[in-house]
Amino acid sequence: MIPAVQVDASELLIILVLAYALDIIFNEPPASFHPVVWMGKVISFLKGLAPERHRKIYGIFMGLSTILFASLIAYLVLLFLGIDIIPSPIGYLVAAYFLKATFAVKCLYGAANEVRDELDAGNIETARKSLSMYVSRDTAELDEGHVSSAIIETTSENYVDGILSPILFYACFGPFGLIAAYIFKASNTLDSMVGYKDEQHHELGWFSAKLDDILNWVPARLSIFFLSAATLFLGLFYRRTNNISFANAFRNGLKEGLDTPSPNSGFPMATVAGALRIRLEKPNGYILGGSFNYPGSEDIRLTSWVILIASLFAIIVSSFIIMI
Repeated sequence: MIPAVQVDASELLIILVLAYALDIIFNEPPASFHPVVWMGKVISFLKGLAPERHRKIYGIFMGLSTILFASLIAYLVLLFLGIDIIPSPIGYLVAAYFLKATFAVKCLYGAANEVRDELDAGNIETARKSLSMYVSRDTAELDEGHVSSAIIETTSENYVDGILSPILFYACFGPFGLIAAYIFKASNTLDSMVGYKDEQHHELGWFSAKLDDILNWVPARLSIFFLSAATLFLGLFYRRTNNISFANAFRNGLKEGLDTPSPNSGFPMATVAGALRIRLEKPNGYILGGSFNYPGSEDIRLTSWVILIASLFAIIVSSFIIMI
């Protein structure tokens, strides 16, 4: 018989707050100790075994196998938390460490500021090189406006799958919250590794891409509210610019949220474009906030603050969900 998982609301809340604190205070753990890296290794191994035929069916098998592996990690952590001889603070800290692996506030904030610092120093070549680590597009010929746009786009988009979605999945599934967060993270990791439309991946990654779209569908649309609220909060305390607009954020998120090839990524990007009155453009891809000017380094700074505040709002709302 499989042992039952028993975690009450107060324990879930403690683990969530601890995980957020760990993420804000510390850098990402070494690859050898990072659960998402473990998932990536499983995906790489299974991808290497992919047959030439029936790749869509194999892709489903690969996706379900990775999800099962991730679920097992989370389940074992919950079992560890329930061992009577383990002091509660130790159990909470271990569970928080594993939950923290599913989201990355500091990492996302740091990536944006890394590119901004290079632009502020006038190092456009270094900024392009740094940007290339975070986006899939060719950055070699991008000017400052397009470099700023690209890092704001990826920061905004990743607010959903890198912060909001795993936190909401954790909060909404009660005692199984950690397992739900790991199922989501497995899906998201699969999508990032095989969910492409090129010849090599379009069948193999079909299941992974579709599942990630489904799991992010609600959080992507809720991101309009979280990011707009963060814009409103930032506008109350940040007096160095008149460009911050809560009304534009909410309106543009709804208006242009579906103006990208992805069914989800446009909503957070369009919201930020409206919030800061900036033009976000992926060459030969899409344009959001087309009536505004291209962003600069100051807009990257503001985006970082919006994401940071919105992540805190996600924790607060999720805490209420847990207690309910």
